[in-house]
Formats: sequence, structure tokens, C-alpha cells
Amino acid sequence: MNVLVFDIETVPDVATGRHLYDLEGLSDADVANVMYHRRRQETGESEFLKPHLHRIVAISAVLRSRDAFKVWSLGEPESDERELIQRFFDGIDRFLPTLVSWNGASFDLPVMHYRALLHGVAGRRYWDTGDDDKDFRWNNYLNRYHARHTDLMDVLAAYQGRASAPLNEIAILLGFPGKIGIGGAHVWDSYQQGKINDIRSYCEVDVLNTYLIYLRYQLIRDQLTADQYQKECGVVREELEKMTQPHFTEFLRAWDHGKLG
Repeated sequence: MNVLVFDIETVPDVATGRHLYDLEGLSDADVANVMYHRRRQETGESEFLKPHLHRIVAISAVLRSRDAFKVWSLGEPESDERELIQRFFDGIDRFLPTLVSWNGASFDLPVMHYRALLHGVAGRRYWDTGDDDKDFRWNNYLNRYHARHTDLMDVLAAYQGRASAPLNEIAILLGFPGKIGIGGAHVWDSYQQGKINDIRSYCEVDVLNTYLIYLRYQLIRDQLTADQYQKECGVVREELEKMTQPHFTEFLRAWDHGKLG
């Protein structure tokens, strides 16, 4: 079975914000500030934009197949949004993986849906609910109660919003490294400064944490024995030790310091 853990990083869709709120002539930074301000007015507190007002700047993934483990960011730093999204859906068509996310059902996938709609990106197998493959009628990517997409945050909170927990805190609870790098709150600032590689690195750390939590989830579901769990963690360590990028080196160092996973 192929498992694909994914995460996205986004910035305000200032092009849409400019049209929605009649902000022609303002800079991207000023348009974003208006969008954040309007959102704070709507919520009374949070400035986090609704999914349809985000633009994707990075998609990172862990792919665990029968014979390989890989962590990477889709496309190149200069790839445009359409290419990133197309690569994501092409990967689903090719590998038919079990998708794994943290808050993917409420955020990452809805954003992906709206942006695919904008760019006209097709994903035949992702959207299939049995028309092409009758097996997908009973197990597809879109139904909350099917297993082709496992949103760990939702499942572990028993689908109770007030029980949801941040990825970083659960990772640290389990002895995994947690967040490393710029932090989600600083993605927009980093993007404006042209630091797309920092954003991609941060996103890759998120999918690593999510995958390690998924292994622990498979352990408590009795889908992995204790020995198999340790072996899978060892696969991750071995692959990361081959990589020279600083964020992977820091991840391993933090993991060794945590010592639980």
C-alpha cells in the first residue's frame, strides 16, 4: 500500500482580494492587510482567511511505498501554483495512495479544491466516487467516513472540534521534533521576502511530523506491531541521515533529543 502524507503552505490570494474588495492600486502587502482586517472584523479575533482566499505556494509530501521512503516538496521553488496542484493530483492518479494529513479535511483539501477549480486542474481518481471504479463507491477520497484520506487531527479528536490539538504539540507529546523553521504565522512575510526555500523546508518538517504520528496511530490500531513500528521509524531515520539539507539534520537532532519515538 502507498501512503502519501501531505501539507500545504499558503499566502493570501491578493489578486482575488483586490477584485473582491475594490482595492485596485494598492500593493500586495496592503491588500493582504485589508483582507486580514476584514477577517478580524468577521470573527472578532482571528485573521485566518477562509479557504477560498488562500493561494498555495508549497506542497510537501512523504511517500511511503513498499520499497521506498521519500520526503520532498512538489515542483521547484519557481513552480507556479497550477503546476504544484497538477503534480499533487497526478501523483494520486499514479499511486492511488492513502492520503494522510493534519487538518487536511478542513483546510488543505478545501483550499486545493478551490485552487484546482480556478486553474482547471483535473484529478480523475481523486474525484471518483464510483463512476469510474465501483470500489471507489465504498471507499473514496471525499467521504469523511472512508479511509482513502485519514485526517489525523479529526480522527484523534473523535471529530470533536473542541478536542482538536495542534500538530506541534502532539508531535512533541510523542517525542518527535515538532515545528522547525519559520512557523506558519510567518509564511506570508517570508514569501514577500522571496524565501520560498524556507517555506518549503518548513512544510517538509510538518509532513515528517505527521508521518511519524501516523505510524504511532497505526500502532494503536494494531496495524503495526511494536517491532514493525520501530522498523518503520528506523526507515525514516536512515533516509534522513542520507540527506544534507540543514532542516533534516536539525530534525534528526531534535528527534534524538526527544527520545520517545
